[in-house]
Amino acid sequence: MLTIALVVLGTLVLEAQDDRVAVYSTFEELQPLFDQANDTTYVVNFWATWCKPCVKELPYFEEAVQAYKGQPVKIILVSLDFPKQVDSRLMPFIREHELQAEVVVLTDPDANSWIPKVADEWSGAIPATLVQYNGRTVFREGDFESLKELKEFMSTCNK
Repeated sequence: MLTIALVVLGTLVLEAQDDRVAVYSTFEELQPLFDQANDTTYVVNFWATWCKPCVKELPYFEEAVQAYKGQPVKIILVSLDFPKQVDSRLMPFIREHELQAEVVVLTDPDANSWIPKVADEWSGAIPATLVQYNGRTVFREGDFESLKELKEFMSTCNK
């Protein structure tokens, strides 16, 4: 397996076959994803391959990618996998599960400084999801049990 690392505007981008995954070493690099001011609904899920509830709910995010295809909805999976496991565990996981949602990696070790920037109420446990639309944000710590439950949560941001 050949993995090529590129640095694009300070962000490490890993490529393995057809996969591209941006690796952010600091939350500040990732933060622009949280400051979008447009008509798109952003669904940002924090997860890791070692987190069983995270892996269990991933199919619902993948179903949402298909359900909202062609609509202004962007689903971003922020992996919190350990930096040394990105090549050996995360990249094979992405290929094996044929993930269609955008996957990025955050390796910032100072979680105590960036977790409150995501949501004041976040304890840091994963999975955790936030939805942003038109300047409004809703946050949820915990997993989803169905696509319907995920869609209902997404709709709370539009009310």
